Amino acid sequence: MKKEEIKKLYKKKINQFKKNNFLYFEKNAPKISDSNFDQLKSEILELEKKFSFLKSQDSPSKVLGFKPSKNFNKVSHKKPMLSLANAFSEEDLKNFEKKIFNFLDQSQNTALEYSAEPKIDGISASLLYKNGEFVQGLSRGDGKEGEDITANLKTIKDIPKKINSKNFPEEIDIRGEVFIQNSDFETIKEKFANPRNAASGTLRQKNPEDTKKIPLKFIAYTYGFEKGMKIENQSEFLNYLDKWGFKTNPFNKTLIGIEELMKNYISIEKIRNEINFDIDGIVYKINDFKIQKRLGNVANAPRWAIAHKFSANKGVSKILDIDIQVGRTGALTPVAKIKPINIGGVVVSNATLHNEDEINRKDIRIGDVAIVERAGDVIPHVVSVDKDKRNKDIKKFIFPTKCPCGFNTVKEFNKITKKYDAVRRCPDRGFDCDKMAIEKLKHFVSKEAFNIDGLGKKIVEQFWELKLIKLPQDIFSLDYDKIEKLDGWGKLSIANLKYSIKEKTKISFERFIYSLGIRHIGLENAKLISKNLKTSSNFLNLLKNKKFEELVNIDGIGETQINSIKNFFSNKTNLNIINQLNKVLKISDASVIKKYGPLANKTFMLTGKLNGISRAEAKSLIEENSGSIVSNVSKKLDYLIVGEKPTKRKVESAKELKIKILNQQEWSKILNKSS
Repeated sequence: MKKEEIKKLYKKKINQFKKNNFLYFEKNAPKISDSNFDQLKSEILELEKKFSFLKSQDSPSKVLGFKPSKNFNKVSHKKPMLSLANAFSEEDLKNFEKKIFNFLDQSQNTALEYSAEPKIDGISASLLYKNGEFVQGLSRGDGKEGEDITANLKTIKDIPKKINSKNFPEEIDIRGEVFIQNSDFETIKEKFANPRNAASGTLRQKNPEDTKKIPLKFIAYTYGFEKGMKIENQSEFLNYLDKWGFKTNPFNKTLIGIEELMKNYISIEKIRNEINFDIDGIVYKINDFKIQKRLGNVANAPRWAIAHKFSANKGVSKILDIDIQVGRTGALTPVAKIKPINIGGVVVSNATLHNEDEINRKDIRIGDVAIVERAGDVIPHVVSVDKDKRNKDIKKFIFPTKCPCGFNTVKEFNKITKKYDAVRRCPDRGFDCDKMAIEKLKHFVSKEAFNIDGLGKKIVEQFWELKLIKLPQDIFSLDYDKIEKLDGWGKLSIANLKYSIKEKTKISFERFIYSLGIRHIGLENAKLISKNLKTSSNFLNLLKNKKFEELVNIDGIGETQINSIKNFFSNKTNLNIINQLNKVLKISDASVIKKYGPLANKTFMLTGKLNGISRAEAKSLIEENSGSIVSNVSKKLDYLIVGEKPTKRKVESAKELKIKILNQQEWSKILNKSS
């Protein structure tokens, strides 16, 4: 290629880069995929490296604005940044409080004190202080690890760089929200879609000087890790944040009971549009830190907090079609394809119809004018259709009785409710059903499972269509030569994908179990199984010898889960997947929370009602002190803890097997012994 031709090619690519860089970082409306954008930058840099006469001020080597995964180091949070459960009604709040009372074994007449804090729609950040000095700032990331954006956070005036207060903890991780006020957004709205995108895009800048140009704000609201903090409740902590120099939400309140929470919710919602920053709900936290500690967390959220989302945004649109989607467990979900509409700043073109019964109950048809609702982060759904606007020739929608894979669908009978389920399913054929297989692969690479960077849903679908991936093990033996020939893939993106996949050949036991996508085995159940079986080899032996009855003794794993596991491994394809994955993966043993607690290596079972403590909290205490919970009386049981009105059969079985029987006082004495 001649010099002039090379220059012409280079200039063309520079112009493409300028255009797409502007759309991505300034307009927040990219027209090409991330991988195509990366490839374009890579091609420009390779041309510059090869031909020294090629230079441009608009080159990606000089212009800022790369993906954060390429710019910022990933750092593990000292304590995970958990998500929050959502509430949408007063009934949801009552159920939330009821669960708290049940866990604490308290009367529901007791008044609980809450810290009510309006939830700012911004970007979460975590600030680490040591001896009063701000030393590191992280983004939320996936909750377990975030990106080191310290330099960008230091440009925000609301964030104290040095705190000299004598009562400031020796070390603490202050958490809060980075956002842009609505009044400030007016001056930059040509560059961003909304204030939240503006905050996100600004924190992604590689050069802190560029971040400094945008008027970012920071409001603090909680902490993660702490060392040396002597504060008893959330409202007191918020007061100290003010004294230490942090900004806090001016609408924070301390309230007692659901009735007060609802009154405050209604009053805040009325003035919501007058507030100078976007809020999408109110977070309620149990005020007392001791009670928070007792309640602890579930898989990804605290038991002691919930986000009460504001009323849903609604819109009216026409249903263009109804598409049947198949989930990884075989559930057939109808989705309305609607004429795109903007609901609450988000363009919506799909809305769930939930299931066959819902379509029949609401008499939803293709061509109807529908009311579509979007509440918080919940998937948009069709509330109702306007039958007065329906054309006479619109026919009733007939739900298909066959899965797209060709198999007849079924509605399972629920033994508890004595009714057939509302959801129609493809029989659990796993990877033998193409539709289920694709969804299972998406689940396999998802955040809570293998969390493989660069292998998102769209890429999985593309690789599936091209027969590059058909089963999970195929991910670890990809044909990168074929991939490199695809549009949007270059040496840089290939190298990144290789690295990401290689990095994930090491995985925890619980994540591995969860990644398999076994129906009824969510992350919590995966944790229970991994904690009790301890090693992946024990799991493989259980499958090999078909000793599924061993799972019966795991507290929290019932007949439904065990039958689901049996069904999953009765499929030869699934067994082959496990064996092949075992050859390429390093599955770490289950981690033990506390190795040397007073209940170490001892198993316990509870029967009867305990005084002043719920069964859930008692189990939590046993596990925190290294003990294990079992659900059946057997030779593997060390202690049977007996409360009021115990099950006689369990007590008699324990006596026959000469198992030690403890009353509540005797158990408390063992628990209080020093390790």
